[in-house]
Amino acid sequence: MWANYIVQPEEDGRMGAVGAGAHGGLAGLAGVKGVGRATRRTPRMSDSQEGKIKLAFFVAIVGVTLTVLGVGTEFWVELATPKTWSNNQTCQTAHYGLWKGCTRTLWVDDIDPERESCGPADLPGESNCTYFKFFTNGDNAVIFKKTTHKNLNIAAAILAMIALSMMVMGAICITMSLSKGVPFFLKPASFCFTLSGLLVLLSILVFHQSVLALLSSDHSIPLHHELSWSVACVGFAGAILIVGGILFLILSLPYSPWEKCLPQRNSSTT
Repeated sequence: MWANYIVQPEEDGRMGAVGAGAHGGLAGLAGVKGVGRATRRTPRMSDSQEGKIKLAFFVAIVGVTLTVLGVGTEFWVELATPKTWSNNQTCQTAHYGLWKGCTRTLWVDDIDPERESCGPADLPGESNCTYFKFFTNGDNAVIFKKTTHKNLNIAAAILAMIALSMMVMGAICITMSLSKGVPFFLKPASFCFTLSGLLVLLSILVFHQSVLALLSSDHSIPLHHELSWSVACVGFAGAILIVGGILFLILSLPYSPWEKCLPQRNSSTT
């Protein structure tokens, strides 16, 4: 009996030690899980980084605005006949974009005497504008007896619309990044804006090829052609969008590239 009384406290102590160890182990596992959860949290952006993102977003918005302005207007190219082609009092010019074209009848007295062709198209005169039918029934347009190449025109319009959709997706990514306060969406936004800028520039190239195809379709009427201000807006927009995409890519990096380069320069100079 005395042996049982003596052994029982030792067994109780061991059981207490085992219980304490079990509780300690569970607490340690909970602590490790808590630390793991804390380390897996998405890093929040600082106030300075948020300000830089807003500035880059403003640059991208300027590109988007210029793209919408250029795509929605019909001054992509101007076609002008010689001043003496029809009669001595009036001459004709035309201008068109991605969606519609306009022909204008101008007074020769309003044109610069040193200019050999009719124009520019913004002079006062009678205008007649029509939307292109190759988007509806597939018919080509005829401008001064010259026929458009509808496949090239449609391809230029599709590229412009895809670029606009990519801009919308990039703007949504930046809005989500600023609202959530995390830089996770900067890389997708950089991809969207850079790709939209490249598509815009590609749309200009395809449109220029369509103009050359139009001019080569008939040689009975000599025409002077020049790209107008809508193409200038779209070209500047493409360059601005690419710059905005590069800025978003730089801001998405976990380190500043300038801080990486400046110490190396300082060390090299010393």
